[in-house]
Amino acid sequence: MAKDTAVSKRLKISEAEQYMLLAVLGASAVLGVAISLVIHFVDVISFNTRIIMGEEQAIAAYSEVIKTTGVCRAPSNGKIYSDDDLKKCLPNSIEASEIPGTLRANILENLAANSALNSVPKEDNSDCINPETGKNYTYEELNNIYDEADNTEELSAASQLIKSCSALRIIPDALPAFKNEEALLASLNRLFIISNWEPESLSPSGTSQASETGKNLFSISVNLSIEADSGTTRSTLSNIERSIREFNIERATIEWGGDESLILHAQATAYYMGSSKVEKIEKTVSVNDTAKDTTKEKK
Repeated sequence: MAKDTAVSKRLKISEAEQYMLLAVLGASAVLGVAISLVIHFVDVISFNTRIIMGEEQAIAAYSEVIKTTGVCRAPSNGKIYSDDDLKKCLPNSIEASEIPGTLRANILENLAANSALNSVPKEDNSDCINPETGKNYTYEELNNIYDEADNTEELSAASQLIKSCSALRIIPDALPAFKNEEALLASLNRLFIISNWEPESLSPSGTSQASETGKNLFSISVNLSIEADSGTTRSTLSNIERSIREFNIERATIEWGGDESLILHAQATAYYMGSSKVEKIEKTVSVNDTAKDTTKEKK
């Protein structure tokens, strides 16, 4: 009888130990799942935080570009453009005085009024004639037209008038924005006409290539051949030197010809800017802890 009682107690103790072991295992499993979920949620929160920070940085950079160029008026909060600010942005309705210190304001107020560029003779353009004076518009007159514009259409027309009739008109002639060999030869031919000389041959030579400056500047080589009296030759070279567009004579040979004429063979280089593009930057954010080291940028 006592033996049966002892066996019964041992069985009960063994069952209690099993229940206890199962309870411990269950608690451990629950704790493990809880820890795993906590780690997962921490990673998700950290990942989302990096995404939000990346979006905020992109918005800030985008806003800075808009403010710097003067495409829109300053944002309502002074820093970041909101959706409402962008919806209200009408570039052609903005006056230069509303965007001080921006690229657009500097172009319209400083570069357009540059006396050195404005000293270059104007081409015949009826749109640039002031009907009241019968002479070309001065920058002050163009600026008054711009300031007196009342609506978007008038501001757009005044802005176009400044581009066409102020010192800004010289910029495309001095440094074109693309390769155009025909326009280059036409510019040279005009210089020859001013010098009262008609060339026998005028042609580009070689292919355009990146210049040594390495700042999106490219070059076109041109062969020149001049055979005329010494006065005409000197006048032609002088006009080429005074041209608003750069013609860099790198090699030249001069010899006397018949009838006291000079024969000039030269190779000159003219320049133009390559096309500019907005750089697109892509950043890849990883959920791993090493995301800061593995961030990729594509342009």
